[in-house]
Amino acid sequence: MKPSVIFKELGLIDYKEAWDYQEELFKVAIDLKIAQRKGETEEQTKNYLLFCEHPHVYTLGKSGKQENLLLNDDQLEEKEATYYKINRGGDITYHGPGQLVAYPIFDLDYFFTDIHKYMRFLEEAVILTLKDFGIASGRVDGLTGVWIDGDKPTARKICAMGVKSSRWVTMHGIGFNVNSNLDYFNNIVPCGIDDKAVTSMQQELGKAVDMDEVKVKLAAHLAQLFDYTYANEQDLPKA
Repeated sequence: MKPSVIFKELGLIDYKEAWDYQEELFKVAIDLKIAQRKGETEEQTKNYLLFCEHPHVYTLGKSGKQENLLLNDDQLEEKEATYYKINRGGDITYHGPGQLVAYPIFDLDYFFTDIHKYMRFLEEAVILTLKDFGIASGRVDGLTGVWIDGDKPTARKICAMGVKSSRWVTMHGIGFNVNSNLDYFNNIVPCGIDDKAVTSMQQELGKAVDMDEVKVKLAAHLAQLFDYTYANEQDLPKA
């Protein structure tokens, strides 16, 4: 029997509010796994896939450097942006309207216990989604995320990734630039990489993209790659 995942569309939501919600789901899963190991419960963990967008925000991962944020507090306020140091891996990134953010809260014991493979599957879901729209993309050796022209001097990143896991439960995830305002990336050294550009589907195609259509494709590719079903198919996005 395939694992099941509960899909939740959070819409445009404050970063801290979404982070707190992730932490809540993450803690429930971790506590359950500890209780299972002690023989205190037979209740099973649940898997979630959260889709959302955030108001303008910069987030710095555990391995990031503060100096990769090129704005002071006054400049952040001027740009109506917020800033958080958070508990995922990776360096600094930007989230904002027009970017599809996906947070899988997965118990990898249902799938496979391999974080490297997990990251590659997330990347592959984005690569396949971009292919559906006629955009060729791939990976760059030694760097996470999804890239266009990754092996050329014109390499540009279209999707950033950062995750946290404990007891094989995951949180955080991907920031996929669909119709993002790319000007906001000029205020950081994205992911600590200063010699490669950032792009979006809108930039590559020369037109705005239907966000719901992207959500439909990405949700389907994730389900196919991880080989799961959605527990609440009626709530999935529809193009």
